[in-house]
Amino acid sequence: MTVFVAGRGHRPLLFAGLGCLAIALAAVTHSKTALAADPAAESTLREPITVNLDQAKLVKLPERTATLVIGNPLIADAAVQPGGVVVLTAKSYGMTNLVALDRSGATLVEYPIQVVGPSDAVVVVFRGIERESYSCAPDCERRITLGDSVGFFGANLNAVGAFGAALAPPEKK
Repeated sequence: MTVFVAGRGHRPLLFAGLGCLAIALAAVTHSKTALAADPAAESTLREPITVNLDQAKLVKLPERTATLVIGNPLIADAAVQPGGVVVLTAKSYGMTNLVALDRSGATLVEYPIQVVGPSDAVVVVFRGIERESYSCAPDCERRITLGDSVGFFGANLNAVGAFGAALAPPEKK
């Protein structure tokens, strides 16, 4: 704010200008003090959580959590368990976030989630543009890996599905 004073006849303007300046300064100082004293104004952003593809990680949520939001459920998914524990499951490569909100909609905590490739010994074979992945610990076996060629991925997925169905108990009629 700028106050111009030109002679004695403008003293009321000077006092009014100084009064406005004092009020503005008090408001700015008061809001900064209020923000510093308000625990909700502190940063809710936490360190990133790294999850390997096809694996899960446990995260403890704040007690007052009422709503859980996953930015992109195609990258990671969350399942809430008793006791305020969340199971994060990596689904696809990339970065997303998890946000915990209280009943009033205030953010309690936010975690960036980074999904990275598998951590085990993986061998990737390229045949032109076709890609195949093998888990090699200790022997190399076909594995279902996001990004493999459709034929290779589908054949592995069908084999795993058939194996799972063979192990399932018979249905009761």
